[in-house]
Amino acid sequence: MSTVKINNLTNARDKKVLTLIAVLSVAIPVVVAVLFYMPKSGESNVDVSYLPGFHAILNSCTAIALVTGYFHIKRNNTKAHRTAMLFAFGLSAVFLVSYVTYHFLGQRTIYGGEGLLKYIYYFILLTHIVLAIVIVPLVLLSVYFGITNQLSRHRRISKWTFPVWLYVAVTGVLVYLLISPYYT
Repeated sequence: MSTVKINNLTNARDKKVLTLIAVLSVAIPVVVAVLFYMPKSGESNVDVSYLPGFHAILNSCTAIALVTGYFHIKRNNTKAHRTAMLFAFGLSAVFLVSYVTYHFLGQRTIYGGEGLLKYIYYFILLTHIVLAIVIVPLVLLSVYFGITNQLSRHRRISKWTFPVWLYVAVTGVLVYLLISPYYT
């Protein structure tokens, strides 16, 4: 196959995947917001009270996987880097499904702290939410460019993805620790 034909196939595939990433980048936050604010129809027969703790574990493991992946790429161990980053991606995907499930079936918990801690909590929560929305396209693009060996594009986007994704993972744990006394 000629180089021109390969480039055309790659460009066509890229366009389709980038369109899908754009759609998912809008759809995922919209679905989460709708489910979060959707009125609950009474009691659920499914106990989801354990999920916030599970989410904190997933976020902790994601942060560890991200740092592990970063460590490996700095030592030019691309195989271990790829494994760690795909593991972080998998953990985040499980988190997303579980988070949506929890907010669809569970009851909303209101933070009950007061004083300075309340402001700290809401600052962390607000930045976490905003960056969790921002991270969706960044992660999807980083993973796509990485698995398709578009390494210059992968490096360009990943220098933004890594710190934002790590912040979202770590603050997810902090949000859980701060609100956990108020779960019923």
